[in-house]
Formats: sequence, C-alpha cells, structure tokens
Amino acid sequence: MSAKTVTRADLCEAVYQRLGLSRTESAALVELVLKEITDCLERGETVKLSSFGSFVVRKKGQRIGRNPKTGKEVPISPRRVMVFKPSAILKQRINADGVDGS
Repeated sequence: MSAKTVTRADLCEAVYQRLGLSRTESAALVELVLKEITDCLERGETVKLSSFGSFVVRKKGQRIGRNPKTGKEVPISPRRVMVFKPSAILKQRINADGVDGS
C-alpha cells in the first residue's frame, strides 16, 4: 500500500489550477491557512472544518513509563498532544465504493 503523499507544493498547485491565482498568491494562501490552523492549535483551540474533521489539543498528565530495554520505570512528563477526528462525511467518502486504496 503506497499511497501518494500530498505536500504543501501539491496544495499550492491545486489552488493555482482551480482558482486561477498566481503561483505566488496560491502559495501565500496555503501558508496563511496552515499558519492560522497552527496558531489556533498552539493556543489550545479546537479547529473544526465542516465535512472534513476536527483537530483537537488534549492534555496528557504525567505518568510512569517503562524503558523496554532495561525494564526501569521512567516518569513521562505532562504534555499536550494533537488528535485529528475525521467527520462522518470524510469517513464515508474514504470508505465509499469498496475502494481498498491500492
């Protein structure tokens, strides 16, 4: 299963092709959208994109982990993690028509 990876350049090209903006303007638009999403997540806000999904920042408390090599217990410090929750519409589109992704 080797699916294509979509890059920033691919997104910029898609904006350029579909909206008719210049390549420079397309790149600036993509960067602006990504920066806004990133800034919101840094502030701990949830980013909800209708028909796509939600990016949610969760706080994880301190816990005890284990070094798999030595078996020694090691404290894992509290941190924030980002989770993506796809919308029902996106899940449906991904699984439509029995496509196996290969």
